[in-house]
Amino acid sequence: MPPAASPEIFSRRQVRRLLGIRENQLKSWEQKGFVPALEVYAWQDLVALRSLQSLRRDRVPAARIAQALRALRRKLAEVQNPLRELKLVAEGRHIVVLVDGQRMEPVSGQLLLDFAADEMCRLLAFPGRQSPRERAGRGREAEFWFQKGLEMEQAGAPFEQIIQAYQHAVELDPASVGALVNLGTAHYHRREWHDAERCYQRALEVEPAYALAHFNLGNLYDELGNTERSRAHYEKAIALTPGYADAHYNLALLCQRDGLAMKAMRHWEAYLKLDPASSWAAIARRELEKLREAALVHGGR
Repeated sequence: MPPAASPEIFSRRQVRRLLGIRENQLKSWEQKGFVPALEVYAWQDLVALRSLQSLRRDRVPAARIAQALRALRRKLAEVQNPLRELKLVAEGRHIVVLVDGQRMEPVSGQLLLDFAADEMCRLLAFPGRQSPRERAGRGREAEFWFQKGLEMEQAGAPFEQIIQAYQHAVELDPASVGALVNLGTAHYHRREWHDAERCYQRALEVEPAYALAHFNLGNLYDELGNTERSRAHYEKAIALTPGYADAHYNLALLCQRDGLAMKAMRHWEAYLKLDPASSWAAIARRELEKLREAALVHGGR
C-alpha cells in the first residue's frame, strides 16, 4: 500500500478511499471544472469534494452547479475555487452560497437574508440544540448540525469542534449514516481507532449494506494489523458493490502480503478492468506481473 500521507496531506487514492469517490466520477467533476485535477490534496480540498458530494446527494443538477460556480468566479474575483473557499448549500434543487455571513443566490448575486456579524459568531459557537431557522423536527435539526460539521471542516475549525457537530447530529438522529461515517472518518484522521470503529459499526447497524462503511472498516483493521477482519470487510464491500475499484486494490495488496497469490491476482485484474487509467494502475500492473512471473517459475519446476 502506498506510504501514508501526513495528517494534512492526502494522496488522490486516499481522498477517493476516504470519500468513497470513484476515479471516473472524480475525473468527470474535474472535466466539468467543478474541482481542479490534483494528485495531492489538503484538508480543504477534501471539504470541497464533500460539499460537491452533498449538492449531488441533494439532487442539484450538474448544470446548475456549473452555472453557480461560473457566476461566483465572475462576481467574486478573489475566489478561485468556490467549493473550497465558500459554503454552498442546497435549498431544494437550488444553490445558496454564504458570503461574509450573508446568504446569496449565486447567479443573480441577490442577497437572500442578512446576518449580523454577532449572529454568525453566535451560530459558530454551538448554541445548544436550537436550529437557526426553525425547529421542525429532530431530523431537520440533525441535518443542520451535519451541514455545520461540513462547514466547520471548510472553515478549518479544530477537529474537536468538527467532531462535536457530527456527534450532535447523531444524537438528534441516530440513523444519520452520513454523520456517523463522517464522524468515524474524523476520528480516523486523529488515529482514534476505537471511536472510528464504533462509528462505522453503528453506521452498519443502521444500513448493513453500506459498502463504504465496510471499506472504511477494512482500512481501519488493516491499520491495526488485523488482516482477517480487514479482508472480511473488503470482501463484503465488493460483494455489495462489485465495481468498487479501491476495495479490489486494497484487498489485492492484503492477499499478496498474506501469500494468497491467486486471490491477489484476481483482485489486481479486477481493479485494472475498473480503473485502468489511474495513477495507481501502474502499481497494480507491476504487482500483477510479479505474481505471474512467480507463478511461472514455480509452475516450471
